[in-house]
This record gives sequence, structure tokens and C-alpha cells, in this order.
Amino acid sequence: MSYRILMVEDDGKIAGAISEHLERYGYDMVRVVDFARVEETFLAAQPHLVLMDVNLPYQDGFHLTRTLRRHSSVPVLFLSARSGDMEQVLGIECGGDDYITKPVNLDVLQAKVKAALRRAYGDYATATPRSVVRAGDLELDLTAAELHWQGEAQPLSRNELKLLHLFMEKAGRVVSRAACLEALWDDKAFVDDNTLTVNVNRVRARLDALGLKGALETRRGLGYMLVPERLVDGP
Repeated sequence: MSYRILMVEDDGKIAGAISEHLERYGYDMVRVVDFARVEETFLAAQPHLVLMDVNLPYQDGFHLTRTLRRHSSVPVLFLSARSGDMEQVLGIECGGDDYITKPVNLDVLQAKVKAALRRAYGDYATATPRSVVRAGDLELDLTAAELHWQGEAQPLSRNELKLLHLFMEKAGRVVSRAACLEALWDDKAFVDDNTLTVNVNRVRARLDALGLKGALETRRGLGYMLVPERLVDGP
């Protein structure tokens, strides 16, 4: 399972070292390059976890985290040279899940990332009744935010989960782009056609990773359709 991590760090050397280290453990790293558009990058990437520096151009990490919390509850781990107790308290109060002081020990960081992901999505996630949607032999676990096929699983971001839920409930029928936009966000000011296309492409990538290439078709001028005939395991 590949988790996507957004790296919000303006020091290129630090960001590069952390990204390279975590990629060795199979994480999909996305680095912010335009710090005036962190929120837009977050919405496009739909990460499972955020590594957030505190001292950033334009807005500090505390303010940015409050902004991101309007969209998502994904784990946020702060990275900061500020080691005072009040800074750490502020980090937790504004929505952070952990606070790591610089210089960062990469092995400790990797362990904290793994633990945060397990709490949010894995072994230690809060137990709730399992809710499952099926289309053919494809199974969408709404509780664990996972897509299952032939014993394999793919973890899903919030938007991937919403789109797949919509496509699977309407398998065999065309789903309009307007319906997709409505499913993603209540406030459509946060999404445009390009952002929707990015999210649909991420859904396709999840299906491709399970061997279901071509299962989600684009119907030009109409929308998208999940093809039921391609969701049957076996001859």
C-alpha cells in the first residue's frame, strides 16, 4: 500500500533529504514548490499525511494547518527549529498530530510517520462498523478507505473514496462531471474542472494498480462510467 505524503518545507536541502529517505520506505512524496498556493497543492494532491514546516513564506505552518483542517482531518506532523513548549502546544491546538524539532532524525521521523498513518488508517484506527460498497467483485471499504480486488488493497484519499463511492453505486451508468463536483465538495468554489480531472486520474491509477486498467471510461461530453463487465473476478 502506497501512502501519499505532502512535504511543506521551504528549505530545499531538508525537503530533499526527508523525501529521499521516506521514498525508500515506499511513500509517495509530493513537495510544495509554490508556497503562495499550499492550499491548492493540498487539494490537488489529496495526501494521506502532511509534513508541515512552521517558518514558511507568506503564511506560517500553524495558520496553514488551520486552513487545511477546513478540508481534511489527515495527520499533520510539524517540523520546526522552535523547540519551546508554547510552540508545541500551539501546534497541537491548531490541528497538528505531532511536533518534531529540527535537526530532524530521519529514522525517528519515519517511525512517527508510520505510527500516525497506522492510527489514522491502519491497525490502531478507531474501530467502527465496516461499511462496504460492491460493484461486481470490486469492493470499496468506506470505513477503512480502501479499495479491494483479488486479495489486493489500495488505500484511498478522501476524494478518491468519494469518487469511487459514486462510480460504484452507479456502475454501468454515466456519471456527469457536475455530479462528481457535487460529490467532492459542498462548496464548489474549492474545485474546478482541472482539479476534478486530477482526482479522476488518481482514481484510475488506483484501479490500474489493482489490474483494472480501462475499468473507468470517459464518455466524451457526458462524464464517466465504471464498466461492470470489467469488475468480475474470473472468466
